[in-house]
Amino acid sequence: MPRLIRTILVTYPEHNAISEAKSLADTAGYSVEKIVTQKNITGSKYGVGRGKAQEIKDLVDQMKIEVIIYDEVLRPTQQYNLSKLCKVETIDRERLILKIFESRASSNESRIQIRLAQLRYDMFRARDKVRLAKKGEQPGFFGMGKYDADVLFLDIKRHVSLLKKKLEREETRRKLYRAQRSKVGLQTISIAGYTSAGKTTLFNALTGESKDIGREMFTTLSTYTRAISVRDIKFLLSDTVGFISKLPAYMIDAFRSTLSELAYSTLILLVLDISDPIPEVKRKYDSSIRVLNELGVPLGKVFYILNKADLVNEFESAIDKVNKLDMMDKQSIMAVSAKSGFNIGRLKELLAVLSLTNRI
Repeated sequence: MPRLIRTILVTYPEHNAISEAKSLADTAGYSVEKIVTQKNITGSKYGVGRGKAQEIKDLVDQMKIEVIIYDEVLRPTQQYNLSKLCKVETIDRERLILKIFESRASSNESRIQIRLAQLRYDMFRARDKVRLAKKGEQPGFFGMGKYDADVLFLDIKRHVSLLKKKLEREETRRKLYRAQRSKVGLQTISIAGYTSAGKTTLFNALTGESKDIGREMFTTLSTYTRAISVRDIKFLLSDTVGFISKLPAYMIDAFRSTLSELAYSTLILLVLDISDPIPEVKRKYDSSIRVLNELGVPLGKVFYILNKADLVNEFESAIDKVNKLDMMDKQSIMAVSAKSGFNIGRLKELLAVLSLTNRI
């Protein structure tokens, strides 16, 4: 097992922000030794205030910290200033997510998508990086030589163009598969939702597969499809990449060819972890709906799966939680536990009924 990298996590003083940022760091292979919080971490020379930056530096020195993980998007100048002050590398939220994506990519298409997202991340920061390099203020953290800004931009744009062409070929292949499925009358049901909501566990429960699952984020990066039969009616069931809050538009765009399967699906099972506190359920629901809207998926296609119902407090049912939120069509909800099997048989039966009534 590889050695975990010792890190300080800088984030907001809110439970959900701390919990999600720590999960991201754990998934990426970092050991969070200390969490530093501040209400505003997007301004100033260091992202945090000067006093907080000095506090971070002192902790780095005392605790032999190797990397600072910053739970926000940093400008290259801020990233450089904090790295220079603390003498260790600083990784912002977007770079951290890209590192996780890179480590989890298992298909050729997902590897292309991640490389495209990495290049777009670099493109947004190229001019500041070049300016720092020309000033001789290159601490070695950005991994680039003395590029001219125009040369760097052209180089990135050329690579982006090549990767887009490769993704277009992948999309052409997907279109052919969709046309073949349509010819034989196979409908597609896609499982979507926030990362770690239990999508893959639900996929396994419905298909009898044993696809890898885990508590870590982004277990699934590539769409994975299998056929299932309900009342002798055959469907295709697809497991998709998980959503996350504050996922930038360029990352969604990079994964558009994979996520486009949602737009072509006849039904979306949107999985929510109903064992979360109500504000968390609402936040993750809002993030998921935002991504579906950006992809142009009609919400009339969505059926809501309240997963992990077995973990809900015995005095409060999963449905009661959703009723308090009043955020979705009550006719399109089912509470299940993909892990224990609670209501999985009923869900299969419901899919058959929906097909027979032309709901999908």
